[in-house]
Amino acid sequence: MYDVAIIGAGPAGASAALFTAKAGKKTLVLDNDQSITRRAWVENHYGVPEISGTDLVDVGKKQAAKFGAELKSAKAVKLEPIDGGVRVHTEEGESYEAQHAIIATGVFVDLAEASGIALRPGTEPRIKTVIQCDENGRTSLERVWVAGTAAGVSVHTIVTAGDGAKVAINVISELNGERYVDHDVKK
Repeated sequence: MYDVAIIGAGPAGASAALFTAKAGKKTLVLDNDQSITRRAWVENHYGVPEISGTDLVDVGKKQAAKFGAELKSAKAVKLEPIDGGVRVHTEEGESYEAQHAIIATGVFVDLAEASGIALRPGTEPRIKTVIQCDENGRTSLERVWVAGTAAGVSVHTIVTAGDGAKVAINVISELNGERYVDHDVKK
């Protein structure tokens, strides 16, 4: 069983995976390579003068993998509660178990809908529906969290990446039983 399964490897998902894997949590990332970020040109992401969306997504995946996140190419189609966790079913017929799952599917909410997770109207332009969650990213399905555009935050990559980090820290804190903080120190 994984500690955390993250569905989606765009800015929110890869950022979440970077934090969970770096915290030593056994992290699985399932991604079907449909991130709308891949079609973007980005000049408003702090710390990056300019970058193609494809390169930004690829860098995020590499950073998460550097800390041990396991990335698999798959489309998650349903989340099912199990004793002590969540089972993630994929279109390919595989299933994976994790203590917690983070949905970071951007504009796509079909996974949440198929899993019976509460939705709400979106507030961003062209985003009709998002996943209902509390301020920490918790959804209506126990042990399932949401981050990024799917959670209703702004579609800007810097915002979705930050939201992915925020939700990951909340999940890590829950797994650890105390508030988690990740501060790197110059050597």
